[in-house]
Amino acid sequence: MIPEPKSRTIRIRTLAVVLLMSAAAGAEYSMGRRPWGIAGIPGVWSGSIWSEHNSQCLFDPYTFTHLLHGVMFYALLSIALRNWPVISRLVIATGLEAGWEILENTNYIIQRYRAETISLNYFGDSIMNSMTDILACIFGFMLASRLPVRWTVIGAIAIEFTLALLIRDNLALNLIMLIHPSHAIRMLQLGH
Repeated sequence: MIPEPKSRTIRIRTLAVVLLMSAAAGAEYSMGRRPWGIAGIPGVWSGSIWSEHNSQCLFDPYTFTHLLHGVMFYALLSIALRNWPVISRLVIATGLEAGWEILENTNYIIQRYRAETISLNYFGDSIMNSMTDILACIFGFMLASRLPVRWTVIGAIAIEFTLALLIRDNLALNLIMLIHPSHAIRMLQLGH
């Protein structure tokens, strides 16, 4: 069997990433998600996690947690599929992130976030926010594939620490509160 030329393989994997993102956008649209925010107003950044615009603009503080998804997917897939090319692992990571974006925007998860986390005004993501979250994951994956492990770990810890200071939430706290809510963490996040 003759191996595919590298440029053709990259084009096919890139097309797969685009198709996965398109499928996620289509699924979210069919679930009633709007392209731009609850009011349909485009925006680039929403810095307040307490605002109804959070998760409605292209970027928000949680975009950084999606970058960390990419770092984690890179680490896990490098262990599980170490003989696979990075571009193939990236397609799998994109599929996992696209799947999470769809799941995150189901009524069940939205209600869970509102009931158990500090995301009291969370109404789901806009489709554009979901797409930039997937792109942030891809960016995190690519950074992790190129940076030394030490710098990747230091960067991830710095992001988690900075988010904890600025918004009293981060990926670790978000996962804990989603899976096994803690009253103590919730009070800390609310500033009590």
